[in-house]
Amino acid sequence: MNRLLADGVLCAHLALVLFITLGLPAIPLGGLRGWRWVRSFRFRAAHLAAISVVAAEALAGIACPLTVWEDALRGRGGGDSFVARLLHRVLFYDLPEWVFTTSYAMLAVAALALWRAVPPRTSRSSSGGGEGGAAS
Repeated sequence: MNRLLADGVLCAHLALVLFITLGLPAIPLGGLRGWRWVRSFRFRAAHLAAISVVAAEALAGIACPLTVWEDALRGRGGGDSFVARLLHRVLFYDLPEWVFTTSYAMLAVAALALWRAVPPRTSRSSSGGGEGGAAS
């Protein structure tokens, strides 16, 4: 049962990583292509919050709670971050933890810069009249 729960945590962790990493290039691309969902306030707030929490944890030297939870369910102690372990398994290439910390901080700054470059729309700032936030 613990292995199944650990796999579930791992899947949730992977989904979070994909949300952050794929969301970042999708925002400017979607801004250029007119994709309304990239200007969704909820999507953008969730994206900025997610990478900000990851960056803050890394800068504070706090292990990711999802990594800690998965490790506990699998019966092993802490260790490298989820991203570091994944990259080691897939690419067989090990990087110092500071590389990931720097990357997380840079992603958070980029997400914040995109907030200004491709601003999200709220129901009050939606253009074109009609119902605020309604997809056309």
